[in-house]
Amino acid sequence: MQTIRRRFFIAITTGAALTPLLTWAADEVPSLLDHILLGCNDLDGGIDFVEKRTGVPAAIGGVHPGRGTRNALLSLGERRYLEIIAPDPKQDRIEQFAQKQVAHLKQLTSPHLIGWAAHPADLEKFSVRLREANIPFDGPRPGSRQRPDGKLLQWKTLNLKDDKDGLLPFFIEWSSDSLHPSEDAPKGCRLTHFGGLTPNTDEITKIANLLQLDLSFSRGDQPALKATVVGPKGELQVTS
Repeated sequence: MQTIRRRFFIAITTGAALTPLLTWAADEVPSLLDHILLGCNDLDGGIDFVEKRTGVPAAIGGVHPGRGTRNALLSLGERRYLEIIAPDPKQDRIEQFAQKQVAHLKQLTSPHLIGWAAHPADLEKFSVRLREANIPFDGPRPGSRQRPDGKLLQWKTLNLKDDKDGLLPFFIEWSSDSLHPSEDAPKGCRLTHFGGLTPNTDEITKIANLLQLDLSFSRGDQPALKATVVGPKGELQVTS
């Protein structure tokens, strides 16, 4: 299996071009990765699934008002975390843009990766560069989640109109007064590999290049994400 692994360095400055400087990757996790999303139809079941394989129980994170979901979190190291996300049975009014995701989660028969988030710094500046590169997107859109302790986390997200069958991330910018979830989520696990499978490695690498991503791609029959999380009691391998 041919694997393409590259690391791109882009100066995050106003007016910076989207043309990357190419060097070889030092690890198997994208440098801008913020979190990965493990979708399931039941949150308690998803927490149990992860704990049995890693030995670390995820902590309840809270609910996403209007989005029909709730989550549990597990730190994967500095500025990285795993989000276990499932439908929230207590929400009956879901905004239209979120209804597709909730419907997908309800149909899952076992936990699967359903996406990932990257943090390109200032989303407003990033959106300008996407327009200059003619890459369609939605947002930035504000989001929030109330933690069990009552604290409100806030962020902004930007979604690509074409995420190439889920291989490309959405982009997130956390509010300056919000604690990053990796800082107080249960620790003990680390993300050792995160990459994608695709029959079109050249095409997706070119787009990832433009988006300042250093995601590794292997040739496969169908597009899919894959991740390996190592914990004190074992290894969790998940795919989309």
